[in-house]
Amino acid sequence: MSSIIDVIQPFAIGGLSGMLATAVIQPIDTVKVRIQLINESKHLSATPESTNPFDVARSIRAKEGIPAFYKGLDSALLRQATYATARLGIYKTIVDDIKKKHQKTEISLWEKSYASIIAGFLGSLIGNPMDLILVRFQSDGLLPPEQRRNYKNAIDALIRITREEGLLTLWRGSSPTVLRAIAVNLGTLMPYDEVKDRLNQITGNKTETTGKRLAASAVSGVVGSVMCLPFDNIKTKLQRMKAGPDGKMPYKNLLDCFLKVRDF
Repeated sequence: MSSIIDVIQPFAIGGLSGMLATAVIQPIDTVKVRIQLINESKHLSATPESTNPFDVARSIRAKEGIPAFYKGLDSALLRQATYATARLGIYKTIVDDIKKKHQKTEISLWEKSYASIIAGFLGSLIGNPMDLILVRFQSDGLLPPEQRRNYKNAIDALIRITREEGLLTLWRGSSPTVLRAIAVNLGTLMPYDEVKDRLNQITGNKTETTGKRLAASAVSGVVGSVMCLPFDNIKTKLQRMKAGPDGKMPYKNLLDCFLKVRDF
C-alpha cells in the first residue's frame, strides 16, 4: 500500500499545487495574454491600445468587469489537473528513480535537465487541449461581439471545438507548447533543486527550511519566466487565431508565427 502512495504522491502534490497557484495568478495570466494579443494587432490600428499591464488591467475592469479576470478559470484548473499533475509527477518519479538506481541522494545538473525535458514534453502534450481552451477564453473579449466564440464553460468549449474544428485542433500550437514546457521545466524545476542543493552545501545543513524553499522558488520563477515567454507568446497567437475572410489562417506554423511576431 505504501508503495502505491509513494507513486501517486508526487502526481497528486503536483496537480494540487498547480491548481492552487493558478487560482491565485489567473488575473495576472489574463492580463499577460491580452498584452500578447494587443501587441499582435497594434500595427493594424491607427490608435493602438496600451500594452502597459496596469493600463490593460484597468481596461479589462472598465469594459468587462472583475469576472473577466477569471474567465476560463475552470479550463485553467483542468489544465493544471492534467499538465501540472503529469509534469511535476513525472519529474519527481524520474529523479527518484535515478537516485534509487545509482544509490545516491543528489543527482547531477545533467540528470536534472534530462528529467525536466522528459517531464515537460509529456506534460505539455497532455495539457495542450485545456491550454488552448484557456487562451480562447482569455482572448475572447478582444474580438468584435459578432466574432466571439462565447463558450459557456470548459466542457462546452471542448465539445464545440471538436465538433466545429476537428479533434486535432485541440493540439493546435502544441509545438510551442512543448518547447515552452521544456523551457519552463529547465528554468524552474532544475534551478529549484539546484539552488536548494547549493544552499545545503553552503550552510552545511541538508534540512529543507522555508527560507531555502523560498529562495529556490524566487530564482526558479524568474529564470523560468524569462526562458519560456517567447514560446508562450507564439503559443498564445497560434491557439487563438481564426481564419480570415479568405479562409486562410494568419500563421502557417511555429516558424512563420515567429518571423511575423519578430516584425511587429
